[in-house]
Amino acid sequence: MMMGAAVVAILGGPLDAQGRNCAPRDVVVERLASKYGESRQSMGLGANNAVIEVFASQSSGTWTITATNVRGVTCLVASGQAFEQMAEGLPIPGQDA
Repeated sequence: MMMGAAVVAILGGPLDAQGRNCAPRDVVVERLASKYGESRQSMGLGANNAVIEVFASQSSGTWTITATNVRGVTCLVASGQAFEQMAEGLPIPGQDA
């Protein structure tokens, strides 16, 4: 699985007992920036007060989704290629989207 290999490469291996790829947030953010040129593009609040963030590189098109818990531990959720920034509006009621 390509994504799993990229995640391990970013963090250097699983860092918690559950085998997930996690590290302190500052370490994850620094590695995403230095290795992939990714910066934060968006964020929101998820379940259990986890901060969900999307990092991406406009030049390479790589992207990574992270979740940070209340203790400041950030885990990689997904990553991929071909990132495109969009700002779509809601469809007009009664018209096909």
